Amino acid sequence: MCGIAGIVGRNPENRLVLASMLDIQKHRGPDALGTWADKDVFLGHNRLSILDLSEAANQPMLSNCGRFVIIFNGEIYNYLELKQSLDYSFRTKSDTEVLLAMYIKYQDKMLNHLNGMFAFAIWDIQEKKFFAARDRFGVKPFYYSIDNGQFLFASEIKTLLAAGVSNAPNEEVWADYFVHGSYGFPEETFFRNIHQLSPGHSLTFRLGDSNPQIRRYYDFVSEVKSQRVFEEETNLQEEYLELLLNSLRLRFRSDVPVGFNVSGGLDSSILLAMISKIKAGDTENIEAFSFYTGDDRYDELPWVKDLISKTNSPLNPVLLSLADVPDLIDKVTFFQDEPYGGFPTLAYSKIFERARQKGFLVLLDGQGMDEAWAGYDYYKTDSKAVVQGIKNQLTRPNALSPELRTLAREICYPEPFDNDLQNKQFRDLFYTKIPRALRFNDRVSMMHSTELREPFLDYRLVEMAFAQKKEMKIRTNQGKWLPRQLVKKTLENIALAPKRPLQTPQREWIGGAMANYVEERIDILKSNPWFERKVLEQEWKNYKNGQNDNSFFIWQWINSSFFLL
Repeated sequence: MCGIAGIVGRNPENRLVLASMLDIQKHRGPDALGTWADKDVFLGHNRLSILDLSEAANQPMLSNCGRFVIIFNGEIYNYLELKQSLDYSFRTKSDTEVLLAMYIKYQDKMLNHLNGMFAFAIWDIQEKKFFAARDRFGVKPFYYSIDNGQFLFASEIKTLLAAGVSNAPNEEVWADYFVHGSYGFPEETFFRNIHQLSPGHSLTFRLGDSNPQIRRYYDFVSEVKSQRVFEEETNLQEEYLELLLNSLRLRFRSDVPVGFNVSGGLDSSILLAMISKIKAGDTENIEAFSFYTGDDRYDELPWVKDLISKTNSPLNPVLLSLADVPDLIDKVTFFQDEPYGGFPTLAYSKIFERARQKGFLVLLDGQGMDEAWAGYDYYKTDSKAVVQGIKNQLTRPNALSPELRTLAREICYPEPFDNDLQNKQFRDLFYTKIPRALRFNDRVSMMHSTELREPFLDYRLVEMAFAQKKEMKIRTNQGKWLPRQLVKKTLENIALAPKRPLQTPQREWIGGAMANYVEERIDILKSNPWFERKVLEQEWKNYKNGQNDNSFFIWQWINSSFFLL
């Protein structure tokens, strides 16, 4: 887990520019800083050492033949298996060198062999060709821009801004955010001149090209349609469990301590149960981290303690206090670069801070189970909702200027399957829930130089689960039916519990003790031409007077006030 950055182009200032880029994302890799350059390309790397802690595994890494150089952010979990198939003289025990050797042998076809989270770039010195790729679901980020005839790329948006790329807003994305609550399409950002490489895509660029050539290498729909659809639930349980345990074993490959995030819900209970299984109950050195706020209406700490009591894992409760929030908003906003989720994201940042302090540089998380196994309430209905638990309007478009409001697009997502359930799951996996959760979580983990791994997002698990019939996902009006069966006997009270959104007292704090702070942030927007001053005032007044079923639109205004100065 690291930071990558680079420039393809010829400019005498590029060495200095690269240094500025690496400096602003140094939190992503505090253990080593490396650069490699020739007249055509400048590559940089911030290293967070997780596998092979020796200096020999530092990057940029040059191939034995001297033709290829790589910079890599992420982990290739099956690197040991891949290594056995390669005729290459390895100098390190790192997955980076395996990745480089795979490219030398297979070129872009190597992507189909990888099980991991990754964003990497390889420069072919002989062919003068730049190649980059991003993992199947976009766990690791890859941003790029064409600026003054040069191709610039990095792990974070602020890194490109530090290189001089324009910070002009992408007004359509902002309009969609304020009108629909969306965060842009996979190739977009909130900045007009900064783009993302979409998940499951690769990119090729040669000096002199006007734009990169982008290719989709991961055809999720075809992979799902080729999966076996199980008729017997027992057989499906056995197959899924075998893959799940393998996914966890792969994600425990690390040369530094590994812990995990835990809540009181089903996903955490399955994660914990499977960790205990692969470690044969020996989990004293695998610590758990969970946040709480001191508000009994929202805190899951009693459920977490009950869950952890069934294991030997030590629990680290991490408090998000009201007093923390204003300062945390400021700090987390800097590291997020774009609008992000509300107070739960702030609480998550406290978890990674504590994990780092205790020496746990890798944490596991339960992200992805809901999307794969239809865990959200709206999967059981005809609702087109994308947020669980919201009854009233999510946003307040009436607070926008007519000019900005008209830029909002009609948001339509692809529907490649022949049924509503799988199309909703597909939307959440590639366009709504998973993309934003992965972005939020990557930034809050990396701001504290820690690595987050998502075992439930192993592509083999997602494809298998996604392909199954509705009856294997939803039964007796409960989603995630089959995963519940995995822990039903040992954790019955948790296995049968309904899905609960991960919450904090955001709604109450915003309208109560934090009201003066919120008002100051809203005041910043009143002079912005994108907003109607009187509507902002009236909606805020209504909220304080009790029209507060939903605090998302208020959080939008708080959050945006930092970006729209």
